[in-house]
Amino acid sequence: MRFSLFLFISLSCLAAEPERIILDAASVKNLGIETVEAEEGSFEQTLFALGEIEVLPGKRAVVSSRIPGRAFSVLALPHQQVEEGDELMWVESRQPGDPPPTIMLPAPMSGLVSKVDISVGQPIHPDQVLMEIVDLNTVEASAHVPQHLAGKLALGQIARIRIATQPDKVVEAKLAHLGAYADREQGTVEAAFHLPNEDLLLRPGLRAEFHIIVSKREGVTTIPRVAVQGDATARFVLVKDYELDNAFAKVPVQLGEQNDQNVEVLKGLLPGDEVVTRGAYALSFAGKGSVSLKDAMDAAHGHPHNEDGTEMTKEQIAAAGGHDDHDHDHEGGSGWSQLTTFFAGTSGLLLVLLILSLLKRKEVAA
Repeated sequence: MRFSLFLFISLSCLAAEPERIILDAASVKNLGIETVEAEEGSFEQTLFALGEIEVLPGKRAVVSSRIPGRAFSVLALPHQQVEEGDELMWVESRQPGDPPPTIMLPAPMSGLVSKVDISVGQPIHPDQVLMEIVDLNTVEASAHVPQHLAGKLALGQIARIRIATQPDKVVEAKLAHLGAYADREQGTVEAAFHLPNEDLLLRPGLRAEFHIIVSKREGVTTIPRVAVQGDATARFVLVKDYELDNAFAKVPVQLGEQNDQNVEVLKGLLPGDEVVTRGAYALSFAGKGSVSLKDAMDAAHGHPHNEDGTEMTKEQIAAAGGHDDHDHDHEGGSGWSQLTTFFAGTSGLLLVLLILSLLKRKEVAA
C-alpha cells in the first residue's frame, strides 16, 4: 500500500505541467533574453582564493649613491619609462673643488620609475634609496591558499583570475611556483601565477580573485550559474519551449557542485534543453507573461484551443462559432489531449498496482 501511494505521488509529480511564461516578441527583445544549451561534458572542480598583484621576483631595482653628497639635479620623474643606462640624476660630491666634482647615476635596468625619494639640494648618504624602478611587462599574481586546501595544488594547474580594476575580464594562467614557507599568521600558502602585462594596467597591490582548477569530471550535465533562479530550497531554470514562440517553462532542478562559471545539474534537464541565461532574473518575475496560453497554442497550431491549452472539441468550436478546419483526430470528438491520455494510463497502472498490492497482503496474511 505504501509502495502504491509513493508511486502515485511520484508519477503525479512527473505528469504535472510546468508553469509557462509566454511573452510577445517585443518583451523578449526588451529583456535581452539569451539562451544556451545544457550540455554534457567535463566539469571543472575549482579552489577559490584571494590574493594580489606583485612585482615579479628579480624585476625590481633601487638607485643609490656610493658616495655622500647632495642632489645636484634630478632628471627622472615618477611613472617615467626608462631604459637601462639612462641618466636619472647627478650627485655633487663632498670632496673639495671649484666646482665640486659630480657623478651621474644611471638606470640599473629598464622599466618604470615607481618612486623618486630625492629633491634637488637634499643631502645624500650611501645607504639611502633615492629611486625605485620596476619592470611590469610581466607581473606575479599571488594567491593566498588556505593551508587545508594547499594539498590539492600542483605546478601547471590553470587558474581563472579576476583583477579588482577589471572585474568583467578573466585572465588564465598556469601555477608557476608555490611558496617555500607557509604564512603562520594567516594560515595560507602562496600560489604564484605569472601574467603578461604589456599595457601596464596590472599594478602591484591590486586585489585579485583566483579560481584554481584542481580536477575534472566527465559526463556531467552543466549550465551557466547565471541561469539558476529561486532560493536555496527551490531552484529552477527557465527553459525555452520547443513548440511555442517566445514561451519559457519554469523547470525545477536538483543541483550538484558548482564552480565560478557553471553548475552541475543532477535532475530536471536533458542535454540540448535551451536555458535562459541573460534576462533570466527579470523573466522569473514576469508572472504568466503578456500572452495567454490559448493565443500561443492557436498561433502555433493554426486552430482554436481552450484557455488551458487543450484542443477544442468540434462541439466547442461550433458553440464558439468557429470552424474545425484542421486534420487532428479527436477520437470522435472526445477532446482527449495527449496529457489526458497520459493521466488515464497512469491512473490505470496505479489501479493495477494497488490491486496487486492488496492481493499480496492477503496472501501474506493467509
